[in-house]
Amino acid sequence: MLTRKQHELLLFIHERLKESGIPPSFDEMKVALDLASKSGIHRLITALEERGFIRRLPNRARALEVLRLPDSIAPGLNAQKKFAPSIIEGSLGRNAAAAPSRPRATVAKEDSDAATDAPVQVPVMGRIAAGVPIAAIQNQTRTISLPPEMIGPGDHYALEVKGDSMIEAGIFDGDTVVIRRGDTASPGEIVVALVDDEEATLKRFRRKGASIALEAANPAYETRIFGPDRVQVQGKLVGLIRRY
Repeated sequence: MLTRKQHELLLFIHERLKESGIPPSFDEMKVALDLASKSGIHRLITALEERGFIRRLPNRARALEVLRLPDSIAPGLNAQKKFAPSIIEGSLGRNAAAAPSRPRATVAKEDSDAATDAPVQVPVMGRIAAGVPIAAIQNQTRTISLPPEMIGPGDHYALEVKGDSMIEAGIFDGDTVVIRRGDTASPGEIVVALVDDEEATLKRFRRKGASIALEAANPAYETRIFGPDRVQVQGKLVGLIRRY
């Protein structure tokens, strides 16, 4: 899963390499994506590199190589390169079944009690920062089986927590949080928030006038305030898994 800006940057680099064989400069990327500073480009490049879409060539200025494109655009290119992306593995058990191309975890309504009690397969989508925001949500790494009564109806995904900013809410580094997809939240709810279409973080949702506040549950971290157009709610916390 790539954010819109990550997708745009990957295609821009790919097209420039096809045209001239030389990757664009950071200034050119900044202008092409209409970003205010090159720091945003640095974050996007790092995110694409971590997901295995590009590689920075050592000891060469502005040297980038596109390793693969999203399957929806160029499945043939990916098959030809046979590139295995780097995946952040967690501590939970893996499901041996093959993952669908666009995973959805939905609790279906069934007449049968046995069907109602059947475990729900929830995709684990990588890591989420409970601290300073890190790169946005990654591709699915595996699935986990959860009892339907734990999450209720709706569409769900899971994320591994990195960081300690939510420890006073009982969420620790290494935990796995279960998120119900949605784009709205009430004040006080813990949400996955996408900031500037680039970075994802797990925080308590608040409103400060017309602005949105992302509040940590650790006094060592400051509450961050953003304009309403800079934050997109990606879902709300409905469950937590911890392995001892």
